[in-house]
Amino acid sequence: MKPPRIAVVITCWNYETYVANAIRSVVSQDCDECELVVIDDGSTDMSWDVIQREGVAAYRIENSGQRAAGLYGLERTQAPFVLFLDADDELAPGSLATILSELDDDVAKLQFSLTRIDHRGDTLGAGTTLEGFRDRHVIADSVLHTGVYTSPPTSGNVFRRDVCEYLREMDYDPAIDGLPLFVAPFMGDIVSLPQRLGRYRIHGKNFSGLGRAVDPAPLRQELRRFVMRMEHLRRILEPTGRADALVRPEEAYYYIERNFYLAIAEGRRPPIKCFLSLLRKLQHQQYPLKTKGTIAAFCLLTMILPNRNARRGLAYRLNGGNRSTVGLLQALM
Repeated sequence: MKPPRIAVVITCWNYETYVANAIRSVVSQDCDECELVVIDDGSTDMSWDVIQREGVAAYRIENSGQRAAGLYGLERTQAPFVLFLDADDELAPGSLATILSELDDDVAKLQFSLTRIDHRGDTLGAGTTLEGFRDRHVIADSVLHTGVYTSPPTSGNVFRRDVCEYLREMDYDPAIDGLPLFVAPFMGDIVSLPQRLGRYRIHGKNFSGLGRAVDPAPLRQELRRFVMRMEHLRRILEPTGRADALVRPEEAYYYIERNFYLAIAEGRRPPIKCFLSLLRKLQHQQYPLKTKGTIAAFCLLTMILPNRNARRGLAYRLNGGNRSTVGLLQALM
């Protein structure tokens, strides 16, 4: 039997409805080079019973958050590459064989496109199709200058094991898809695949969902996590001599955009200074011209319209489901 080359770690918290599908999407691929472990993060529903019925390696721990559950799974696997699969998501048939064919020792992270599905498993839409490439320098430069790059949600990423070790230092972030995404291009190649090798479920309980309530609390949390992550990355880059090139958090487009949204969510009109800074930064983002125009129009309208309209538009923009320019304008008006 071949030694495992990839570990799939499924972390579950109160996803009794979906976790069996997640497990079966891995097991059904009958991949000899894959090891699977499921971590129940102290679920209070029937998740643990569902997991046990699937007959896979599984552990139940006290509720500690996604990062702690992921680390627990990491320590119980040995493969050189790790995919953290959310319990409400799934892998597409044949995806593991495709992923393994692209992995070698120089790859720090592999990412792939995802199909969006609803709570029933019906396709919502294609979502973002990632550009296909293998690179580290362009992506590293993007992180240095903007603090971000185009990357899918947690279930669309495979990390080399040494990249995952940085999760141990992230006591400021309960999620998995934080620092490892952004330190990876400084540790090896990033492989990006346009193929839709996974299914990302959109539903009311998504951890990353911000759109429905327009609650300012998640936005404040995002801003705090971004600042902490950037300072963490700066410390990591200091020995390489690249720390000074890393953009300061408050000067990054992501930070300015989230601050703009936070003002709306808090019932305030965004400051004109924030609006102008956002437009200046937007010019240099690697977005299609149409996307830039939509964002600029959205920001301008939220500055003019009453806050209740701006909040409806923001809820639509942050929603993870199908969106369009027409739909955004309708939500605003």
